[in-house]
Amino acid sequence: MRNLAASNRRITRRGFTLMELMIVVAIIFVILAIAVPKYNQSKMLANETAATRMIGTIHTTQAQYQSQFGRYAVTLQELGPPASGQPSAAAADLIPGDLAKGKKGGFNFQMQGTPGGYTLTVTPESYNGTGRRSFFSDQSMVIRENWGPEPATASSNEIK
Repeated sequence: MRNLAASNRRITRRGFTLMELMIVVAIIFVILAIAVPKYNQSKMLANETAATRMIGTIHTTQAQYQSQFGRYAVTLQELGPPASGQPSAAAADLIPGDLAKGKKGGFNFQMQGTPGGYTLTVTPESYNGTGRRSFFSDQSMVIRENWGPEPATASSNEIK
């Protein structure tokens, strides 16, 4: 009789109680609440770093373009790949097509020609989503940043 009662007790104790499962789920939610914001911040920092690298790429390709065609490109399309045929001043094939269209890595790239060179404004597609900073640069190759939703300008702080 005693063995039968002990065996019944073991059978009824299989699995987890509802309280134990709720505690495990609560712990998982706490870990996620800590991890997700850190992941989003890391992703934005990676996007911003990639954007500054693309600005450097544009500066390098502008120097190549200027040496080939005697002037700076006034649009990103002039630095991008041609729709067909050989590279030319209208499409020098120096940067990837997505960057030539003005979007790369969660950022919008806008380039305008000036009498002595060019200006480049880089803004996040979604402020606090793809980035927290915007960037500005020109033919001087100095990259400037603005922390906030307003675009960076020539008077913004220089990245050091």
